[in-house]
Amino acid sequence: MKILFDFLPMVAFFVVFKSYGIYAATAVTILATAIIILFQVLRKQKVAPAMWISLAVIVLFGGATILLHNEWFIKWKPSILYWLFAAILIIGEVFFKKNLIKKMVDEKSLNLPDIVWNKMLWTWSAFFLIVGTVNIIVAYNFSTETWVNFKLFGLLSLTFIFALLQGLYISRSVVDEEKIDK
Repeated sequence: MKILFDFLPMVAFFVVFKSYGIYAATAVTILATAIIILFQVLRKQKVAPAMWISLAVIVLFGGATILLHNEWFIKWKPSILYWLFAAILIIGEVFFKKNLIKKMVDEKSLNLPDIVWNKMLWTWSAFFLIVGTVNIIVAYNFSTETWVNFKLFGLLSLTFIFALLQGLYISRSVVDEEKIDK
């Protein structure tokens, strides 16, 4: 169910865009994101920090899109969000010596050597920087329609493939404590 909540605003954006255009789609995305967070709060569920950040960025850039009637703000939103995630990961590691990937995943449920956690942090950071840049390249070089399709299918596919590759990488590195105890 959580994965549905994570992608619901993106799917809502796509569906509404196809029928009503970018401004209505932007408004629906802001509303969908806020409703998902409100739903989690009312159910007394922990709202992931990434969801709060996403809400703040969509309200800021989506609000600017609607108020100024300028679609470029919403086109920049995915890049800003990805670059912000990369910056948070990098700043956490470099300045605070905290591997935030390790903290988000809950290191107790996934026993990995520190070198693997560090590689994951840096590869996710690089991934976020790259896809943020690719989003801007698509936004500036293709039609809004193409950008919307890329936003849903391209970015989603890239993220899925990257996460799958990360899963394969870490599956080789999981420390099996039962084997260690024998």
